[in-house]
Amino acid sequence: MSATLFRTSTARTALRTAGAAVASKKAGMAGIGFVRGKATLPDLSYDYGALEPSISGKIMELHHKMHHNTYVNSYNDASSKLAEADAKDDVAAKIALQSLINFHGGGHLNHSLFWENLAPKSAGGGDPPSGALATAIDETYGSLDAMKTKFNTALAGIQGSGWAWLVKDTQTGQIGIRTYANQDPVVGQFKPLLGIDAWEHNRKAEYFKAIWDVVNWKTVAQRFA
Repeated sequence: MSATLFRTSTARTALRTAGAAVASKKAGMAGIGFVRGKATLPDLSYDYGALEPSISGKIMELHHKMHHNTYVNSYNDASSKLAEADAKDDVAAKIALQSLINFHGGGHLNHSLFWENLAPKSAGGGDPPSGALATAIDETYGSLDAMKTKFNTALAGIQGSGWAWLVKDTQTGQIGIRTYANQDPVVGQFKPLLGIDAWEHNRKAEYFKAIWDVVNWKTVAQRFA
């Protein structure tokens, strides 16, 4: 599976910055885990089945324990090989590893943010946004429901795997909806606010609709601020 290449220094910086932004895995968010430069699988602040019926507990467990963990291990392996290539000044090897850094590092970043996007209904999942974020959504899309419709249309248009993100333009302060192929992370000019993975569901349309019932808008608002 192909992935957009970007400079390794950018990937490292993005991963370090994201990891430093979360002080604790147990502060109500999953957190982006790193221990002495190694990526780690973040704990969830809720049980796998806590988001049912919106998201199946089996699906949550599969994507956290297996898929996300694979991204973590593969990113660490690619990073170690990159360090070896860097020490040898092996330019060809470093170039060859960039796509792996991008894909698996992006998978780790994206999923770490995704777990934080969600919360059980008992913990506020699905409660509408308020404050500055709500105002930005209304001014940009007319209403929260209109934003959801546009977001789901973007999700449905993704061929294969990928993500749709509500992002903040760091240059203008405006919000927008952008799609990214495979595990390409949101870096550079745009700041990720809310991401939904276009998983390989048999009933994607139902999933895209149901997930809004467990979106943690409080976390999204914190990123927007």
